[in-house]
Amino acid sequence: MSNISFLTDFLLLPLAETLELQLLHFSLFLGTYLAALLINGLIITAIACNDRLHTPMYFFLLNLSFLDLGFISTTVPKAMANSLMHTRVTSYSGCAAQVFLVVFMVGGEFSLLTVMSYDRYVAICRPLHYGTLMSGRACVKMAGAAWVSGFLNSLLHTANTFSIPLCQGNEVQQLFCEVPQTLKLSCSNSYFREIGLLVVSASLVLGCFLFIVLSYVQIFRAVLRIPSEQGRHKAFSMCLPHLAVVSLFSSTVLFAHLKPPSFSSPTLDLMVAVLYVWVPPVMNPLIYSMRNKEIKDTLKKLVQLVLIPQK
Repeated sequence: MSNISFLTDFLLLPLAETLELQLLHFSLFLGTYLAALLINGLIITAIACNDRLHTPMYFFLLNLSFLDLGFISTTVPKAMANSLMHTRVTSYSGCAAQVFLVVFMVGGEFSLLTVMSYDRYVAICRPLHYGTLMSGRACVKMAGAAWVSGFLNSLLHTANTFSIPLCQGNEVQQLFCEVPQTLKLSCSNSYFREIGLLVVSASLVLGCFLFIVLSYVQIFRAVLRIPSEQGRHKAFSMCLPHLAVVSLFSSTVLFAHLKPPSFSSPTLDLMVAVLYVWVPPVMNPLIYSMRNKEIKDTLKKLVQLVLIPQK
């Protein structure tokens, strides 16, 4: 029986065998990655440069953009390199680092989305207490707690996953190293220990999702009591982008990690991974900017400043 200490590398899922398809995949990955860098970079720049956007909502959106950039940078560059260099190999340490960062970003993003739902709840349901409950110090503490919770959750999963003996080969049936696919290589009873951790993490995620749902139930009840149509429209404009981001991210992550084994196949696992790893970093800032006039106006000014020469 092989032990994990004898493993020096892992083999990731091959996308194609021909050079033409490899170049096509590289181009798609590069386009997705550059789009995420550009869009999230613009959001970060807009929030940093406009004093009117120095509010709790945009502070959390700034953190979300940083998480999205870290999320996609953890997986896509390696996939691009593999496609271009016609290789499947990733080192043991590289695989462990990738597992750590993926779990870190997923956990951090879920926690941050929960905090953002609380911010929307306070803004609409308790507006008179908003300045107190969402002070600058409180926002920093909540954002810090989201990052720290993701870090601790990731540290726990990574340490446990890579302490399990792996004797089912070294082929990871995914474009990147992730906990569920790595666990399939285990032949130890400690596999069930990691399953227990996954159940705990899933419970925390579902708890966050339930908190978000309950927050929005209260929010929508409060919005429907607003007599002004313009007021209701403004409230919905503040909330709907966040709700769309939560729905997109949580549904794909939960399906990827909790789907029944009978539903699992390399093609399906690959499609789900693309949905929850690559789509949110590109779509999140688009969703927010499309529904937010202040961000759109700031982005237009930034583009004009760059493209139109100043006299």
